[in-house]
Amino acid sequence: MSGNQALEVNRGYDGAADLAITTHGSDWYFAVCAVMAVSSIAFMAMAMGQPRTHRLFHYITAGITFVASIAYFSMGSNLGATATQVEFVRIGSSQGLNAAGTREIFYVRYIDWFVTTPLLLLDLLLTAGVPAPTIAVTILADEIMVITGLVGALIPSSYKWGYWTFGMFAFFFVFYQLVVVGRTHARALGAAPSKTFMRCGVLTLGIWALYPIAWGLCEGGNVIHPDGEAIFYGILDIIAKPVFGFLLLMGHKNIDPRDLGINTHDPSGTVVAEKKTNGFFGKKHAAGTDGVTNGTTTTTV
Repeated sequence: MSGNQALEVNRGYDGAADLAITTHGSDWYFAVCAVMAVSSIAFMAMAMGQPRTHRLFHYITAGITFVASIAYFSMGSNLGATATQVEFVRIGSSQGLNAAGTREIFYVRYIDWFVTTPLLLLDLLLTAGVPAPTIAVTILADEIMVITGLVGALIPSSYKWGYWTFGMFAFFFVFYQLVVVGRTHARALGAAPSKTFMRCGVLTLGIWALYPIAWGLCEGGNVIHPDGEAIFYGILDIIAKPVFGFLLLMGHKNIDPRDLGINTHDPSGTVVAEKKTNGFFGKKHAAGTDGVTNGTTTTTV
């Protein structure tokens, strides 16, 4: 036998949903898996060209795409899914228009997002140099957004839209933290961090705004076939992770982590100790014309 046999080998592990991916959807998931895996290798290769004290963002970004590659391998293999009764039966389901149909829901997708979206936010918020409490509460809102999406996707009744609404409130909070709080702190750090944060932040928020629409058409409204769902989410994830990652790391070529308040140790034995307060790594902010400026005291021993 040749070709993609994943659906045959793993048939039934999704609960035999009426609507499930075909071989075309599986092929696409495997293709996205390859994009994520190659991106992870590229990000690690980029890290090797940097001093160890400058690799934090490379490691975080490579971790994002590596976790995503595992999730996409699982979905391409028709694993990590369950059959869930739909609220709106789609024409063409095997049980007919008026019968209770089921749809394949990939819960592994939400496991991916639960791990990777906080790391994406960490990349952005560390670039902006925001304080630890801001990072913590923003990541909490993001986790709420992901969990409510999963719970809503698994509910067959109209109550699923209540969870979608909770998730949207969490999304608007994340949006505020990036657009208002993050931008203010990034501007205070100088041109390079501000430019990198704005470029990657705009990309992230623009793409993330499409995920609730995708959810409404796929898991929520059962409008798009699971193969279409695979393409929709796959394109969004490629832009939100590998494309975002390359833009972020190219921007960080001109940024010293110490300028962001990140305390590092030189492997040669020289320790860079930064005396700072109130930041994620003890970063000091002093009042300025726009409310925040970056002040540091550096001692080399």
